[in-house]
Amino acid sequence: MENLLKKLLETVELGKVDKKSPYPPQLKDKDGAYELAGKALAKGCTPDEILEKALIPAMSIVGNKFSRREIYVPQMLMSAKAMSSAMIYLNLFSSQVKLKEKVLL
Repeated sequence: MENLLKKLLETVELGKVDKKSPYPPQLKDKDGAYELAGKALAKGCTPDEILEKALIPAMSIVGNKFSRREIYVPQMLMSAKAMSSAMIYLNLFSSQVKLKEKVLL
């Protein structure tokens, strides 16, 4: 599971949104943030774990690189878009959990 979160961190850092996204070239035809977030949830990771161990650290790395002028606004925006694609799964998962809680009450 840690390996999956590490891959998710890398894909967000590099701005890989989903599998069909051609950027970055070194991750072409590999799963992006969208697919990896879904796999992490399916393997039992909680949304909090995904946020704390992959998404937030990835964006922190991106912010640090931007501050050091190692990357520029386009790369930062691509990373933000990759994080947003992963958040789709997390929001969907949270919505389903809340719905189940309401039904049980």
